Amino acid sequence: MDLLAAMRSFRRVVERGSFSKAAEDLGQSAAAVSKQVRQLEARLGSLLLLRTTRRMSLSETGRGYFAECCRLLDELDALERSTAQGSEEVSGILRVNAPLSFSHKVLSPLLAQFMARYPRLNVELTLNDRLLDVVAEGFDVSLRIRAELHDSSLIARRLGRTQQILCAAPSYLERHGAPATLDELRDHACLAYRLADHPGQWNLSGPEGMASIQLPPRFSADNSLILCDLLLAGSGIGALPSFIAQPLLDSGQLRRVLPAYHFPQRGIYALYSSSRHMPRKVRVFIDFLAEALSRQ
Repeated sequence: MDLLAAMRSFRRVVERGSFSKAAEDLGQSAAAVSKQVRQLEARLGSLLLLRTTRRMSLSETGRGYFAECCRLLDELDALERSTAQGSEEVSGILRVNAPLSFSHKVLSPLLAQFMARYPRLNVELTLNDRLLDVVAEGFDVSLRIRAELHDSSLIARRLGRTQQILCAAPSYLERHGAPATLDELRDHACLAYRLADHPGQWNLSGPEGMASIQLPPRFSADNSLILCDLLLAGSGIGALPSFIAQPLLDSGQLRRVLPAYHFPQRGIYALYSSSRHMPRKVRVFIDFLAEALSRQ
């Protein structure tokens, strides 16, 4: 079995939603494409596609394999194109969507380096903490920070990780005391990020495993920088992403609250269209960010 050919057939079947349409695109018979997918499933020892007489869908294993399959094939295609193109310059317009706080604290200094490396590439950055329709809005790539990603027609590549840190200003803790248990948080003014995976609910792992606490917030906002300002002003206890919180913890402007408890790690993802041929401008941008974030 030609593994790469089978992977390409599997990807095309999922993208087109049928064996016959995929076969047309690939210039093969539907029977040949079906055979390749069956051989791939046999090699993996797992069912990738759930088939009935009326519809076809990805299995749970298939969803994960599809995402990694697309990533690997895109990287292989990009390697072949970059080798063929040699030193050809990247040009055009790169449209990027990213969260506001991440862009201010992490992305903006990296963008200066990226633009210096690719002087003929123009970047249009749109800041929005809400999840947008990447394709409908015309973005080439969207950067998202999530604990989990919902099913999507987009391909997601994880560039790095971050973690929410529970913290408060020394002035607040001096006035109200530091909570010793999760339950004691109910006696405090809690500040919440309204676009979190579970707004108004904090899920943390601690000495006794995972625990959840529902906290009607004294204040909520859809931007972490606003929350940070209120925390620094001593307005309450809240969670900030590590790229905002850590420098403030190091300087003593904030203190960690309940240090034995931790939020689940969150991935920093690049989302892009699952088109067969990724534009080189998108590939170099994602590769640049992956390398830069790995150093931080």
